[in-house]
Amino acid sequence: PRLLSLPRGKGRAFQERMVALAGYIQEELVPALSTDAMKARRKELEGEARVEIEAKSKAFDAQLKEAGLGLVNVRNGENSSTAIVPLVDGKPAPPEAYEQLVADGKVPEQEVERVKAALKSFSESFAKLNGELNEHQGAAREKVRELYESEARRLLSIQLREIESSYPSECVHSFLTEVVDDVVGSRLASLEEGSVSAKDLYAVNVLASHEGEGCPVIVESTPTMQNLLGGIDRVVLPNGSSSSDHTMISAGSLLRAEGGFLILDARDLINESGAWKVLVRTLRTGQLEIVPHDLGVFGRAGNLKPEPIDVNVKVILIGDPGLYYALDAQDPDFPNLFKVLADFDTEIERNKTSLGYYAGVISGMAERENLPPFEASAIAALAEHGARIAGRNDRLTVRYGRLGDIAREAAFLTTHHDSSEPNVTGDHVREAVVRSRKRADRPSRRFRSNIAEGTIRIETKGTCIGQVNGLAVMSAGPLTFGFPARITASAGAGGKGVVNIEREARLSGRIHTKGSHILDGLLRHLLPTSHPLAFSISIAFEQSYGGVDGDSASGIETCCVLSALTGVPIRQSLAMTGAIDQFGHIQPIGGASEKIEGFFDACSDMGLTGDQGVILPKANLRNLMLRADVVEACDQGRFHVFGVETIHEALELFTGIPAGELDDQGQYPEGTLLAQAVERAGEYWSRVSGRSLPLGDEDGDGKGSGRDGEVPVEA
Repeated sequence: PRLLSLPRGKGRAFQERMVALAGYIQEELVPALSTDAMKARRKELEGEARVEIEAKSKAFDAQLKEAGLGLVNVRNGENSSTAIVPLVDGKPAPPEAYEQLVADGKVPEQEVERVKAALKSFSESFAKLNGELNEHQGAAREKVRELYESEARRLLSIQLREIESSYPSECVHSFLTEVVDDVVGSRLASLEEGSVSAKDLYAVNVLASHEGEGCPVIVESTPTMQNLLGGIDRVVLPNGSSSSDHTMISAGSLLRAEGGFLILDARDLINESGAWKVLVRTLRTGQLEIVPHDLGVFGRAGNLKPEPIDVNVKVILIGDPGLYYALDAQDPDFPNLFKVLADFDTEIERNKTSLGYYAGVISGMAERENLPPFEASAIAALAEHGARIAGRNDRLTVRYGRLGDIAREAAFLTTHHDSSEPNVTGDHVREAVVRSRKRADRPSRRFRSNIAEGTIRIETKGTCIGQVNGLAVMSAGPLTFGFPARITASAGAGGKGVVNIEREARLSGRIHTKGSHILDGLLRHLLPTSHPLAFSISIAFEQSYGGVDGDSASGIETCCVLSALTGVPIRQSLAMTGAIDQFGHIQPIGGASEKIEGFFDACSDMGLTGDQGVILPKANLRNLMLRADVVEACDQGRFHVFGVETIHEALELFTGIPAGELDDQGQYPEGTLLAQAVERAGEYWSRVSGRSLPLGDEDGDGKGSGRDGEVPVEA
């Protein structure tokens, strides 16, 4: 198949012109070659040849007659031929009859010898004459053929003149020349017999045609190798073989996007066998090669191989960051072909402009899907939910798919639940949010039920030593639910330090294990003693039998450990979430709103006392988007949210005792919680080592109270 590239918008028109030309060749060309003038000219040419042949034949006949010879037709089976024979009494004598006359003595011997010599001489002349006559006949046929070809070319040139003027490209001229040569040189007889179809031979197959202005933008939702490249169809013949022609070639999305953009989902692309390789090869070479479909049981489809097509297309891959970095690291062609990275955020700032975006998206969706109008209160409620999805009260999510689902459900409530409001209001949106959470909160409801029944032990009143309420989250699809988790610690003399039971049981994730090691480092920072820390503290998530990960419990674990070490009780009415560093700073975590709501629900089920609340990193305060009932309880003083920056602030809230700060001498003020922790650490060291602290070193700083230059000794 020959590739023709035409200017934009010209392909379909050229196809129509070729259909019309094929129709002319099929239906009008042969009749146009059978006019009376053409028949007369053909007869004239054939007559000229016949006259010349007859003249040569008559001259040869005269020579034969003068030599006593003549021509007769001799049959040999089904075939016949012309032979020279002697004349006897003026009549040709066939070879058998002549031999009989010679045998009977009716022909003199001298005459026989003369006849033999004459036959030999004229046989050579006769062969030469036959050659000349054949040449004359061939020349006559050639003149007739040239007559018809010349006339056919003249008639076709009239039809092609307008086409070539409309498409003055070299490729079109070459193609049309080949069409004329094929018609004139090979197809006239077949067309006259009706054994071939000109439309099948000369129809144009338009693979891609870009109409109108602008470049094409093609979105390929199923990027298989065939859909990208195109293919060659086939027909199965009665004998089981298959056949293809140029009309069975089809274009793929790469060719349909020529001169424009092709948009693909990267994950779908790499999951299709061979598709990624084909795409990369085409982009690297700039040439598209259309190959036959997988032939399977039908065998080969012939040697049909279209010419490579030069393509200029920009491919846009859509995918997640992880896939981008994986391709960039593993495919050497990827960074050279896909050089422009557009990393889109899932959040935008919460301001007047972004609220306008929300209103525009929702109103457009309502118009397209024939939903009731959305009032301003509904847009505001959707914005609140968008901030909750974003996890920050100063940001809004741009995952409009999730917001659209809430908006559709709110519209459904408006039209199907006997609502007195004809429009969608904020109440409808908030009810839709509640309903969507309720459908997915079965694990959360079961957990709350177990807490209320006492199956899962959670304390929300009083105080306990070495027991605290941590906070965790669980996920149900895109939704997140918070719940309290009981954390306990026990301390004693030893040398193991802090033992994380989850880690020892191999239920701890890597991040949780990292948080445990940070806790070890923080204790060394908070308890600056001159002796080794000689205690063993076991810490565990109670009634937890699955894996534990994340470091958001490392802050509350620190408070639990110090309570177990000092014997100071901790308020059970408080829960805490937040990560720590090795210097006691409380660092932000995720799911802060859900964790607060989870503990609030537990306290509500067991009875609000007015002193319950949650401690969280101060940096997370801007992330809070709490439910209306939680906000109302906080406004009324029935529930509290505390933001802290250091572990010292958290310890004071839990114990009611100042945590203490190191003075210039590296000591904590007497009576502070950390001073008690240092003192208890010293006691454990004495038990483990069998040695007492130096005199006057009750605080464990190793300085004692001896005079300068004296070394204290043990009693």
